[in-house]
Amino acid sequence: MAVYRNPNIPGYERVLRCADPESGLRAIVAVHDTTLGPALGGCRMWRYDNEDAALADALRLARGMTRKAAVAGLALGGGKAVILGDPRRDKTPALLRAFGRAVERLDGAYVTGEDVGTSVEDMAVVCRETRHVVGLAGASGDPSPVTAAGVRHGIRAAAERRFGAATLAGVTVAVQGLGHVGYNLCRLLHEDGARLVVADPVARRATRAADEFGAAVVAPDAILDSEADVFAPCALGGAIDAGAPARLKAGAVAGAANNQLADAAAGKALRRRGILYAPDYVINAGGLINVSWEALRPGEAYDRASALAEVAAIGPRLAAIFERAARLGVAPERIADEMARERLARPTAA
Repeated sequence: MAVYRNPNIPGYERVLRCADPESGLRAIVAVHDTTLGPALGGCRMWRYDNEDAALADALRLARGMTRKAAVAGLALGGGKAVILGDPRRDKTPALLRAFGRAVERLDGAYVTGEDVGTSVEDMAVVCRETRHVVGLAGASGDPSPVTAAGVRHGIRAAAERRFGAATLAGVTVAVQGLGHVGYNLCRLLHEDGARLVVADPVARRATRAADEFGAAVVAPDAILDSEADVFAPCALGGAIDAGAPARLKAGAVAGAANNQLADAAAGKALRRRGILYAPDYVINAGGLINVSWEALRPGEAYDRASALAEVAAIGPRLAAIFERAARLGVAPERIADEMARERLARPTAA
């Protein structure tokens, strides 16, 4: 029988710890805020060092999802789930179904979907135990290509603001991480005529980008030092710590990863160096906008063209954030945080 505990963590509505010895499930579901609607956020499966590290990641990601939905103007709250384990070795149908039962216990307060270490196919198993799942085949599906499309719009906005570039033709983008989102982003940037520098711990991914897009490949620990105009972190969070800005040659940071700034000091260091930062939960909202069709339009057929049209608003949204930040002499992430707080304070506002 599964064991469930609900730690009382200030600032979070509910945090569910799940353990199911029979399937091997160990998971944490964090519901940060449901002021605007049900907490929607994917399920990440990762090889965490311990449960404390998994909890910290779930809390950080859930908080980011609240801000992401708020700034995107969605009637959704923020939540996230993490499963402790190696997705290549430990993932089984029994484990995924146990996770689905955990989601069901929250009675719709949390809606899950795919994330790092899980897939659309995995969600098809999860939904055998709960109806609170989005991103399913036959509906909005894999959100990764749409996330990449939103990041493309964000990079265009950042390049225009920072360099006055009307297009991305000839702009060099260093992409860190070539998973589903990073690969699709490279494809789109290549279509725009951008030059690519890439890095990924999985060598075959980097080789594929080199073969298909003419990307220059560097070692993962050298990507920060690359000669590039834009640095696009598309792996796990924390790519920008307080020391990273001194290494960056790029004039802008605009990528798909969540929680790109390791701490507030990292954002201050970017600003001191004159490096423009596109707040991560603004630029990477495309996937959430995409799956929101299932959560907010029950019974309505998913329309990819309409979803992509909504995602295109990420570019103008970032441009407005950059403009306001410059006018007030503050960091863009401060403006984005203010926008999220304003929306949460006025939940009925458009």
